[in-house]
Amino acid sequence: MIILAIETSCDETSVAIIKDGNVLSNIISSQYIHNKFGGVVPEIASRSHLKSISFVMSEALSKAEVNIFDIDAIAVTTEPGLIGSLVVGSNFAKGLSLKFNKPVIPINHIEGHLFSGFINNPELKFPFLALVVSGGHTILFEVINYNSYEIIGQTLDDAAGEAFDKTAKLIGLTYPGGPLIDKYARMGNPEKYNFPRPLINSGDFNFSFSGLKTSVRYFIAKNFPDGVEEQDYPDLCASVQEAIVDVLVSKSLLAAKHRGINQLVVAGGVSANSRLRERLNKSSEENSLKIFIPEFQYCMDNAAMIGFIASKKIEEKGLSFYYNLTFTASPNVFRRKAKK
Repeated sequence: MIILAIETSCDETSVAIIKDGNVLSNIISSQYIHNKFGGVVPEIASRSHLKSISFVMSEALSKAEVNIFDIDAIAVTTEPGLIGSLVVGSNFAKGLSLKFNKPVIPINHIEGHLFSGFINNPELKFPFLALVVSGGHTILFEVINYNSYEIIGQTLDDAAGEAFDKTAKLIGLTYPGGPLIDKYARMGNPEKYNFPRPLINSGDFNFSFSGLKTSVRYFIAKNFPDGVEEQDYPDLCASVQEAIVDVLVSKSLLAAKHRGINQLVVAGGVSANSRLRERLNKSSEENSLKIFIPEFQYCMDNAAMIGFIASKKIEEKGLSFYYNLTFTASPNVFRRKAKK
């Protein structure tokens, strides 16, 4: 079974080739044009997908040494995300389907992240907890199997990745700010400044990061009225990062304890953060918790995770189920509960 998978939910154009659940290629083209705007511009993102998707697909096929006629099925992200970007990927998949008579499996982007831990961690077993943490989402799941999972906690406002990017902008760093905060924080003192840890003691598994962002804004206005100098970046970045990581780690450990589950998958763009990985690995030793974090290429938005979960859906329903092209793209936030 060979699947051509497409991911265009935001500002990464990605195409992957999956054969029997194994990744043959996973090409990701990032849209660096958004850097000068301080964030992703939806219209520019969709136009950039249009320009690059054919070339990205050709590279994915070439690297996998596969011909388009060898493909058994096409998988594509249809929700959630930027509607213009999703439409580009969805319509491209439908066009390929009509031209080459291939079935199309519509995939939820968050489901892709949710099960991405299996791609390079074959020892991962059900059940497990999953923290999907990115620029648009911060959600804790309890996962029973591929068809049964439950949201047990999520952000009430800003996602963790959004908090990283917005506080980075306040500090004076360019977009995307998360990786730059990580870079400078490695040289700084995380205890230099004390920023709030919203909801850390709430007793539930929900998150909130808007208050932290506001606190950083007021702190900078008061203590750095002329702007933050580069020599102050390390301590400020380390302190902000520590506040975000404290909340993510604390909530994840609390969920593991309350649910009696000793496996945690951490996925999404923020899972690439070095301090989060360090803290989780340390906590795993102290709490007998097994941590599974995908390789970096599977942390960011990528088509391999879309193809992987598509292969599981095909196993369940068969190829003939997916010749219906009436599905539509949707920007809606992921809110599905457990399927019993």
